[in-house]
Amino acid sequence: MAVQDKMEIRRVAGTGVPVRGNDIDTDQIMPARFMKEVTFENMGEYVFYDARRDDEGDPNDHPFNEYKGANILVVNKNFGCGSSREHAPQGLMRWGVRGVIGESYAEIFEDNCKSLGIPAMTADQETVQELQTFIEENPEAGLEIDVEDERVVYDNKEVEIDIDHAMKEALVEGIWDTTAVMHSNMDRVRDTANALPYVEDR
Repeated sequence: MAVQDKMEIRRVAGTGVPVRGNDIDTDQIMPARFMKEVTFENMGEYVFYDARRDDEGDPNDHPFNEYKGANILVVNKNFGCGSSREHAPQGLMRWGVRGVIGESYAEIFEDNCKSLGIPAMTADQETVQELQTFIEENPEAGLEIDVEDERVVYDNKEVEIDIDHAMKEALVEGIWDTTAVMHSNMDRVRDTANALPYVEDR
């Protein structure tokens, strides 16, 4: 039996990028015209592409223009709603996002984050808004998401945040990448497939 190389994600540390607003959908995060790319490699360039530009096409004061190098995204309600395009979280990851704290997420967006190893944590409105304000006033300040203990540490204080149980288990145990799990256990996959009467032996 093959042994899976664990990829546990127990904490994410870095700086924050606050994106305010409820119901920010996947079309705003990743405009549909960029989905024609055959790979996700360049998706980071297209995140919030339209929102980051003024009417003349020049960069504006959108947070993704102002907080370059940040890796913890802080958002409000129902982030990632709309179509289920995987390109949205793929683009966020390639821009540099490694963790998200928000009031709530669209279910499919949240699940896509789990599949990429991006903790999508939740907190109440007051906590999120206080964190967004802190980042705006202290853009270089360090933040830390503790996935295992469900807390965010910043400004010399610890604040409780929540995470879906299945996401936490997958991240902490290092089994969030289901493709890698299957690949590292191909002998078992083949044995199972060969035992099924409707699968040809290969």
